[in-house]
Amino acid sequence: MSVMVSLELSGPSPLLATSSVPLPHAAASIASAINRPRSFFMSYLSNCRRSACDYISTVDDKHVETDTWLETRGVWKVFGGQSKKALEMSEGGMSRAEVLAATGCTIGVKDVSLSVLPGETFVVMGLSGSGKSTLIRCISQLTEVTKGSVIFDGQDLAAMDEKALREVRRKKLSMVFQHFGLFPHRRVIDNAAYGLEVQGVPKDVRRNRARLVLEIVGLKGYEDHYPQQLSGGMQQRVGLARALTVEPEVLFFDEPFSALDPLIRRDMQNELIRLQRDMQRTIVFITHDFAEAIKLGDRIAIMKDGEFDQVGTAAELITNPATDYVREFTEDIPKAKVLTAADVAHAGALNPDWKRVQSSSSVESLIPLLLADPLPLVVQGPDGVSLGLVDRQAVQDLLGRVA
Repeated sequence: MSVMVSLELSGPSPLLATSSVPLPHAAASIASAINRPRSFFMSYLSNCRRSACDYISTVDDKHVETDTWLETRGVWKVFGGQSKKALEMSEGGMSRAEVLAATGCTIGVKDVSLSVLPGETFVVMGLSGSGKSTLIRCISQLTEVTKGSVIFDGQDLAAMDEKALREVRRKKLSMVFQHFGLFPHRRVIDNAAYGLEVQGVPKDVRRNRARLVLEIVGLKGYEDHYPQQLSGGMQQRVGLARALTVEPEVLFFDEPFSALDPLIRRDMQNELIRLQRDMQRTIVFITHDFAEAIKLGDRIAIMKDGEFDQVGTAAELITNPATDYVREFTEDIPKAKVLTAADVAHAGALNPDWKRVQSSSSVESLIPLLLADPLPLVVQGPDGVSLGLVDRQAVQDLLGRVA
């Protein structure tokens, strides 16, 4: 569907842009139009949340509808028999440790609100015990929330009856787990087709769909193998194929690559990036690895003790950590390698004779170019449209800020 998004950016007149792609991708197009990096608009849209869109309507104006959003509003999860008392104590300001000592209850998730844009890869990163896996299970409703709402497609999943929730899970949501969860007695093709089997799709139809998806994830020729005949990376590809076969609107990944060897893990990360570029699904991804979060995420939420410490793009977290906890994660990151030309681009008059660099180019790769020539570099997006300029001062300021 072609949609029109009205964004109040500055001044009395809104910027109107027509797009048929998810907002993270639309952000790149809007950024190109007015010489701002994509990350600026990802941040703008996420901070404004629903208010960023005055309206989203079909172009024929026959009706007005909101785009699909995934949100949590004040979600809590308390484990233990005195959850109500524990919730009241935590809301009153007591720490997790104090609540645990007084009630024996554990605060898994504490008053978390988030909004995931359509087509966005939203990464929740935290150490063991931070609450990240509990949160994704609350969002996907594999775990019942103690308090709060989980809004998907205008409906509160937390308030749905079991039958309605089952239908949403079967057709619109899919999850990929760390430990694969494959059926050892089923062949690869039937593992991949399982979600459609649950929906009652005829065998030949679901197998044809599964065969197509298996080819997409690089498993053509392995349809008749059993899981135990595959490597760990290949088994995880089967899990990914199973999630994709039902054509979900939202994909949940709970540390899916954590158990894989480093090289296989890197390959799976690259595979997910490729699939996301081609299929543009909404993804919520859980990890304990900040480098993985940076590589995969449009935005990243740093989680600690059941709460979000900071939410932002990788560049925002690295250059402006909000807390000492976030700073600890970012201080050892090789900034010049991780940050890109888009992160340091700024508006300015463009000269067609100046050298052009890709927005995805690392800051590290720009340094020798800027040392060899004092003129600014023109940053361009994948479509060749200019996004802005990078000069020596911008790089010096950025690296000085994060040194």
